[in-house]
Amino acid sequence: MIVTVTMNPAIDKTVEIDALERGGLNRIHHVELDAGGKGINVSKTIHALGGKSIATGFIAGSTGKMIQGVMDEWGIENDFIEVSGETRTNTKVFEKTGELTELNEPGPVVEEEDVQALFEKLGGYAKEDTLFVLAGSVPKGVDKHIYRKMIALVHEKGAKVLLDADGELFMNALEAGPDMIKPNKVELEQYAGMDYIASEQELLSAAEKLTEKGIDTIAVSMGKSGAIFLREGYKVKCPGLKVKAHSTVGAGDAMVAALSYSWSEGLSQEDTVRMCMAVSAGAVTTVGTKPPSREVVDSLFEQVVVEKLG
Repeated sequence: MIVTVTMNPAIDKTVEIDALERGGLNRIHHVELDAGGKGINVSKTIHALGGKSIATGFIAGSTGKMIQGVMDEWGIENDFIEVSGETRTNTKVFEKTGELTELNEPGPVVEEEDVQALFEKLGGYAKEDTLFVLAGSVPKGVDKHIYRKMIALVHEKGAKVLLDADGELFMNALEAGPDMIKPNKVELEQYAGMDYIASEQELLSAAEKLTEKGIDTIAVSMGKSGAIFLREGYKVKCPGLKVKAHSTVGAGDAMVAALSYSWSEGLSQEDTVRMCMAVSAGAVTTVGTKPPSREVVDSLFEQVVVEKLG
């Protein structure tokens, strides 16, 4: 069973324009609305692949109801906790050049009793055959050690954790030894204290050091350059697939979904890597934060090149 946890979900509003004119009039050619937030994107993508997950986290107000409605419409099981305030709307401005500008709202303030209610819910789901996906930012009022505490809680019951976070949330959570992580290139550079563009070998070395914290699987996404994958005795790189990109929004979430789906289906190491690359590449061909179809994923799966490292 896969449980995705989205602490700070959103309605993703993607607008397409020719070129952003700061301080001037911008005419929008197309608008796309999607239920979003990292964990929710993961659940949507797992669903598109033919898998199942339970989406949980915090929702608030009419925007939160919209997200819950989308999950119900898609047939994705959900078990959200309603809090006061209003779930955020994130605006993504996509230009013809491919340039993306994101305007993310802070979201509602979450109280301590809401956090405790979520912990109780997660504890109820935690079993040896459960994978929790902890992904994205947290709303106001939430401790930056929240993911570390969640990992410790579910690990006590034998559950696994896939972490996709950045900054302080990421660093604190590593103390609890998540089972899988998916940092992108910039996040790994920041964690390793590299204030410059790291080489592939430097990224590999930084990722190898993270395995010492008990992390079983590490996927480092590098945009157009592809990704690096590490497991015990297994280190590979996959060059980026050449696809007609529409938007890079959600590509990282798609890779997290592919990792989760591969875990639930018991795929081999190489098939897991191929699935991650195919789903991530497929995601950039869609409008907004919509997942790729299974047909697109299967087509791209065969095109993935896996190169051994070290």
